[in-house]
Amino acid sequence: MTPETIERQAIERQAIERRVRELGRWFHNIDLKGVRTAPDHFLGDYPAIKWRRFAHAIPEDLSGKTVLDIGCNGGFYAIEMKRRGADRVVAVDFDDVYLNQARFAAEVMGADIEFRKLSVYDVALLKEKFDVVLFMGVLYHLRHPLLALDLIWEHVAKDILVFQSMLRGPDVVFPVQDDYPFSETEHFERPGYPRMVFVENKYSNDETNWWIPNRAGMEAMLRSSGFTILEHPEEEVFVCRRGGRSDFVETVHPARG
Repeated sequence: MTPETIERQAIERQAIERRVRELGRWFHNIDLKGVRTAPDHFLGDYPAIKWRRFAHAIPEDLSGKTVLDIGCNGGFYAIEMKRRGADRVVAVDFDDVYLNQARFAAEVMGADIEFRKLSVYDVALLKEKFDVVLFMGVLYHLRHPLLALDLIWEHVAKDILVFQSMLRGPDVVFPVQDDYPFSETEHFERPGYPRMVFVENKYSNDETNWWIPNRAGMEAMLRSSGFTILEHPEEEVFVCRRGGRSDFVETVHPARG
């Protein structure tokens, strides 16, 4: 390596470090040519440590596929999808800080990703269905989580949904009957019965944490919204396929204007 190359790389690294600082506090720790965006993350090398535990569940070759990353945050997963050869990756988030971080990360990594400022409640505006939809670490930040899953099923999921949520409670799933008599209540107390707790104020010093399901509750919600769970490769991750759903399930569309 020539002295000129070393100097050029040093200048580039300094520029990246400066821009990373300017873009504020990062939640995604991404390696941008040797510069870590969140080296002191409380979860460690996040989300890379999680990605390594379920990456095998997603096709290594996404050639010819379209991908939508809902709630892209700093862009880690969108960039990984592009690395796997996806023809087109669209990443959406409602937070300008995250979108600016993700745009910069994609630029540094040379990843051709389309970014849109969009809420999960407004995915119908994309007017397109995608082969793979990523919905990672968003559901528990939503006031209306089941609505979000319904809208994804109806408007943007063509085939595969890769889903992740914070879960709390026992990692067991209790077989649930289709119906119970009104007088029977014992099943509600079983550890593996589907449930989701409501956070009125804060959890982990975060006022956007609204709902925290147990595993059984999360699986039930995914099924209710029309997704078939194919694999549970990581404790919080579910790989699903878009399927059918009961006739009585009807998506309520958010009112506009």
